[in-house]
Amino acid sequence: MNKKIFTFVLLSVISTANAETVFVTLEKDNALAIMNPLDGSLLKTVPIGKRPRGIALSPDNKSLYVATSDDNTIKIFDAQTLKETGRLPSGKDPETFALSPTGDKMYISNEDDSLVTVIDVAKKKVIKQIKVGVEPEGICVSPDNQWLISASETTNMVHWIDIKTETIVDNTLVDARPRFVTFTADSSQLWVTSEIAGTLMVLDSKTKQPIKTIHFEIQGVPNDKIQPVGIAIDKERKRAYVALGTANRVAVVNAQTFEVEKYLLVGSRVWNVSFSPDEKHLYTANGMSNDVSIIDLDTQTVTKSVGVGNYPWGLVVKP
Repeated sequence: MNKKIFTFVLLSVISTANAETVFVTLEKDNALAIMNPLDGSLLKTVPIGKRPRGIALSPDNKSLYVATSDDNTIKIFDAQTLKETGRLPSGKDPETFALSPTGDKMYISNEDDSLVTVIDVAKKKVIKQIKVGVEPEGICVSPDNQWLISASETTNMVHWIDIKTETIVDNTLVDARPRFVTFTADSSQLWVTSEIAGTLMVLDSKTKQPIKTIHFEIQGVPNDKIQPVGIAIDKERKRAYVALGTANRVAVVNAQTFEVEKYLLVGSRVWNVSFSPDEKHLYTANGMSNDVSIIDLDTQTVTKSVGVGNYPWGLVVKP
């Protein structure tokens, strides 16, 4: 298929999604799955690079960023046509990254080198590298653009990096093997999952200290199978949804009381989660069952699983 025909087909496929499109990185297929969540169908699978994992949209939803780990780069694609438009110098084996709220900077975890690499997106240039703890993975920027957070898996620590000075100003010890970090919409709290400990810690952004440690217990599931990773917190901070890895569940957490309300059975080894733009649905990347679960958040039920390809890792939803 020549490039013009391929682009036309891809545009047609993506446009059929109407309200929203789910993009899913497939770690073992070296590909990107394109899914229509409205009818729960897989539209297309597109080769994208070696071992794609982390994925994000630019704030204007025009560019799609994908960490192709074995290519040692962050690839940039037009979010409509999926034509590659550039690459960012990520350092070795990029897996996770975070964009600033305005999209002008990208912050990349470099696990092997214990670094966070800061990129000027427009110039496609490294402007700084920040030394952090051992094996940094989880990374996020506060919505108010005050804090960059890096979680070091082996050091069991989150680093509070001042965005303006790009220096570490504080550190907080957390439970064993922190994997994912995210702020509430008002930037007042930082939520941190710890995979080995099987816990979720909520930290106060002002004091940098824990407010609550949440434990998960599922009848019939051994504790060592409960491995919290991805988190999605709704904008009004009513509920948070926590992917529990090999427990094959998503925990529904009351974001005010920090009580676990229920567990939703999804696919095998649920790794990452993402809201629909209206926050009426949640999508989960299930790495071992090779599918995406669709959760109706009004009824708190799983409505469908969609096969997408081998080892779905990350996902993002385009309005």
